[in-house]
This record gives sequence, structure tokens and C-alpha cells, in this order.
Amino acid sequence: MKFNGYFTGFADEAGADMDTQIRATQALGWSCIEARNIGGRNIHDLPDDEFDRVCGKLQDAGIRVNCFGSTIANWGKQITDPFDSSLAEVRRAIPRMQRLGTQLVRIMSFAVLKDRGPEDQMSEERFRRVRELQRLFTDAGLTPVHENCMNYGGMGYTYTLRLLENVPGLKLVFDTGNPVFSDDRSKAPPYPKQSAYTFYRQVREQVAYIHIKDGIWNATEGKTRFTFAGEGHGDVPEILSDLLGGGYSGGISIEPHLAVVFHDQAVQSEAAVRLNNYVEYGRRLMALIERL
Repeated sequence: MKFNGYFTGFADEAGADMDTQIRATQALGWSCIEARNIGGRNIHDLPDDEFDRVCGKLQDAGIRVNCFGSTIANWGKQITDPFDSSLAEVRRAIPRMQRLGTQLVRIMSFAVLKDRGPEDQMSEERFRRVRELQRLFTDAGLTPVHENCMNYGGMGYTYTLRLLENVPGLKLVFDTGNPVFSDDRSKAPPYPKQSAYTFYRQVREQVAYIHIKDGIWNATEGKTRFTFAGEGHGDVPEILSDLLGGGYSGGISIEPHLAVVFHDQAVQSEAAVRLNNYVEYGRRLMALIERL
């Protein structure tokens, strides 16, 4: 079993500025970044002059952006909101991806409506919108990949399968850590948490990309303690073993959440801790894959 793909990661977890993100990537010996936030803004929302500077720094460092970690249709966007803002994000992202030679863009399927049951989530409107998002990207020669996060498709593997059925050709980025803290809304309430390996096995034929994070759900506290890959309940070794055994040659992207959680502003840390944790996470993941 051999890994013939490449390593990358959400380098904004190493540091907010592009210089730190590049430094962390180089410390790992990697040549890719999954670009998300730079200076507090998503890469598709940066002012043009700032985006120009980012492009220059990446070129000088010999680092490429393999994926846009966009906010398009993510957990912060409601299906009841006008669609215009999502379309505008796509139209900003496309020329920037083309300039950087980036093929992949992470998208989602809008936030779960908290006041409604799992079968009352405006699914047809979600399918319509995701079809349109996919069309815009694929018409430009780019590949959108849907993440199983806090969105419709992330409610359980049956919902991702339904999304795939209604958005023909849609590819997935599977996140190993999200099932750890996500309710399995395909089951009866009170909803149990999901099994990462079970979810992965049901959708793996459409998995084009992988996010690695891991953690342990604390039901008493109602929150997740994030861990190094393979030390939590995200079934990381099992999933990676299956992927590599099947000849996977895509990207493996780290999203540690150990020093900073992107969607939780209460979790912060000193700059050096962020950088060091990110690099250590990457090194441990490479060692895990080497063992596999």
C-alpha cells in the first residue's frame, strides 16, 4: 500500500497571514495549501490588491493552492436567504482559481434549518441551488467538492446520497472529523452521533478529496475535544487504509483544530503555538500514513 497523492492543509490554522502559512507549509516539506482565510478574509473575498500580493508570495515560494476552502453555501448560509450572495461568491472565485491554477473548490449545501425536522429542510431548493453552483464551476473547467459539514448533506450519509442522486456528477470531499460531533439525523431522536467510517464507506465512490481531523465527543460538556489524527473517534487509520488500498492518488488535507477552530472565535492561541501545532499535526499524519 503506497500513497501516490499529495499533502496539503488549511494553513490558516497555522497563522492568519500568508507569510506564516507559507512558512508552515515549507516546514512540512509540502508544496500545497488549501486556501481559506488570509488576514481574516476568505480568499474569494480579498480585495484585488491583496489577492495580487498573495499570488506573488505563493509564486515566489513555489507553493500552489490545490483547493479553495470557500464559504460557498456553508453552515453560515441559510437556504431561506437569497441565492444572489452565493452566486456572487462563485463568480469571484472562478477567475481567482483560474489565475492560480486551482482545480478544486470546497462547497456545501447550506445550513441545517434548526427549527425543522430532517425531512423538512427545503431539500428541492437545496438541490436546485447546488446544481447551479456545480454548473457554474464545471462550465469553467473546475471541480466543486461537497463537504459533509454542518449542512444538509452532513446530516448523515443518506442525505449525502440523496444530494448525489439529485446533483448528477457531484464529487465529495470527505471530512473524517465532522461525523464525530454531528447528529445522525437519519436515525430517530435523540440523535446519536455519526460513525465516520460508516459514512465514508457509503459515499466513497464519489470521494475525490479528503480532509483529516479527529476528535472525541464529550456528551456531558456537549463539545468535541480535538486530537491528533488517529487518536480520536474519526476512524482516520481505517479510512486512510481503505483509501490507500484502493489506489487513492488525490490530496490529503489537514484541518487540525488543535490550536484554533475556524468557526469558534472563543478558541484562540498564541501565534507560535498555532504554527507549531499545525506542523506537528502534519508530521504525525505523515508518520501514520508511513505506518499504514
